[in-house]
Amino acid sequence: MAEKPRIGVFVCHCGLNIAGVIDVKKVAEEAKKIPGVVFSTTYVYMCSEPGQQLVIDSIKKYKLNGVVVANCSPTLHERTFRNAAARAGLNPYRVEIANIREQVAWPHEHEPEIATKKAIRIVKATVERVKNNMAYVPYEISVNKKALVIGGGIAGIQASLDIAEAGYEVYLVEKSPSIGGKMILLSETFPTLDCPQCIETPKMTDVSQNPRIHLMTYSEVESVSGYMGNFKVKVRRKARYVDVDNCLGCGACVEACPVKNIPSEVDRGLTNRRAIYISFDQAVPLVPVIDADHCIKLTYEKKVAEGKIKRRSKPGTVKICEKCQDACEPKVINFKDTDKIEEIEVGAIIVATGFDLMPMEKLPEYGGGKIPDVIDALAFERLLAPSGPTHGVPKRPSDGKIPKTVVFVSCAGSRDPAHGVAYCSRICCMYLAKQAMLYKHAVPDGMAYNFYIDIRSNGKGYEEFVQRVREQRDLIYLRGKVSKIFQRGDKVVVWGADTLTGQKIEIEADLVVLSNAMVPSEGAKELAQKLRIPQDEYGWFNGAHLKLRPLETVTAGIFIAGAAQFPKDITDTVSQASGAAAKVISMFAKPKLTKEPLIANVDTEICAGCGICKEQCAYGAITIDPKKKVSVVNEALCEGCGACAAVCPSGAMQLRNLNSKQVIRMVEVLTEDY
Repeated sequence: MAEKPRIGVFVCHCGLNIAGVIDVKKVAEEAKKIPGVVFSTTYVYMCSEPGQQLVIDSIKKYKLNGVVVANCSPTLHERTFRNAAARAGLNPYRVEIANIREQVAWPHEHEPEIATKKAIRIVKATVERVKNNMAYVPYEISVNKKALVIGGGIAGIQASLDIAEAGYEVYLVEKSPSIGGKMILLSETFPTLDCPQCIETPKMTDVSQNPRIHLMTYSEVESVSGYMGNFKVKVRRKARYVDVDNCLGCGACVEACPVKNIPSEVDRGLTNRRAIYISFDQAVPLVPVIDADHCIKLTYEKKVAEGKIKRRSKPGTVKICEKCQDACEPKVINFKDTDKIEEIEVGAIIVATGFDLMPMEKLPEYGGGKIPDVIDALAFERLLAPSGPTHGVPKRPSDGKIPKTVVFVSCAGSRDPAHGVAYCSRICCMYLAKQAMLYKHAVPDGMAYNFYIDIRSNGKGYEEFVQRVREQRDLIYLRGKVSKIFQRGDKVVVWGADTLTGQKIEIEADLVVLSNAMVPSEGAKELAQKLRIPQDEYGWFNGAHLKLRPLETVTAGIFIAGAAQFPKDITDTVSQASGAAAKVISMFAKPKLTKEPLIANVDTEICAGCGICKEQCAYGAITIDPKKKVSVVNEALCEGCGACAAVCPSGAMQLRNLNSKQVIRMVEVLTEDY
């Protein structure tokens, strides 16, 4: 700031969040004494329209060339006040936030004098920062108006359809042979008991028939480079050994396959599939895939290639099980198929990778997956589903008998730090209530017990649904946690407690259904690293801001939807998928994208090209010029996090409007009189 500072300070009451602890009037009075401050005032809600107008009018009246707003986190309202300053004709990057709510009022709730003194210091330090702020202009970036959606469950399907409907092309990548995700495996959906197949299969068909959607099943994201508006993505198209474009989906190859003992992923191991298989009858695309790890011919060829066995004779002279190929009339099976890498260019990415269930092996107190008649809730969904292995009639996996006593166990791993999952999986109470009701419909003379800690039914019509279930005859809710499950003869014994009566409970059941904790999908960690987006301590993808930017990530141009972020039901998943799609559509509607200019900057005169900054950059924004031997910042990739500036040994790497001179001066002000 070359000209003489004329700074305005605006102190927000934030209702009683700030003013209930801090003497805001005293803060404003002390701010007037700071050299360079020409105006200071307070207002009850500075972020409101009257508050913003106060800032705008003051900028014009007092000819302010810098503004400090003392309020809440800059994550919440920095953009609000920068926009207000711009409307008044002031460069928005000469506005800074002094955070006196999260950093002062809240942690010093019972120390008003200390809080007030601390707030004054923070305001003084922020004023010193603004004095050296430079005026910048946002960058303009061209945008490739194509989107990538990762994950073909209901979230990915909905997001893809919304973007395509707006007129933009979409690449939908799904690692399984078919889209559909977990929803397509369900029996019915709460609270309306709709058929999930009736809801989702038309959408799956719409995806396959939409000319703007490029469906890439049995594929995985290999790498991602580039930046908002201009991502380059390499997708591994895994060898399917079947020509997708020309296959008729008749299933003759599947019937011919002699390998029949592979546990079915769709049926959660309750049934077996063959080495060549179609995931389920409504699969999209309705094309089989060969499991190379179990196919007789492919495993033989692999062993020959690895030198583990010698070839029996010359290739082509002896057939090594080609029964599927022989049975295929259109001749679309190709045993020489290989993985292929396809590179696509997109402007935005939506991550919709969904969830998995905690493995049974992690629940040893509940049998640890060793008791055949203790199953997870998704397996029971398959038993209840008309399209499932038992056509909707629940049967015991061990002997095929209809269970007359079923115990449902809530919070199997959820809300349990001992299992590494302190959170609630949110939807278990609802789907166990649904399953208990459907079990009673299928087995009217059956007895159902539902162990629960608390009932959490927070959606529209959910509480009414649970109450309806609890009114069923021979369906008993027991408030208490199950301590142990073990086998006794042909029965499964459940030990628990009823905390309402204080009694210990022992039930001899025919079948036990666990609501295993929902956990991030397999491969989520690796994908997060490829996309350069953060995860929380449990592995769920983090949004940029929990309340204001829940669907955005800190990497511009990448969004999250559905249960990739945290456990969600279908309603919330679809809503957020459409929300993420709307964010993408909003991006694509602009002729150019703008990016914050407050990024890292290199002083090439003192940069030694040591590369430490490059190693620390989480966004891949820094490279080393091989000729000049200095660091180079890709302005489009840099997110201004400051990690590079913090580790630079020479001080060559600086952040705009937060350089070392500003930081040192702020520290000096904060530590005065100490």
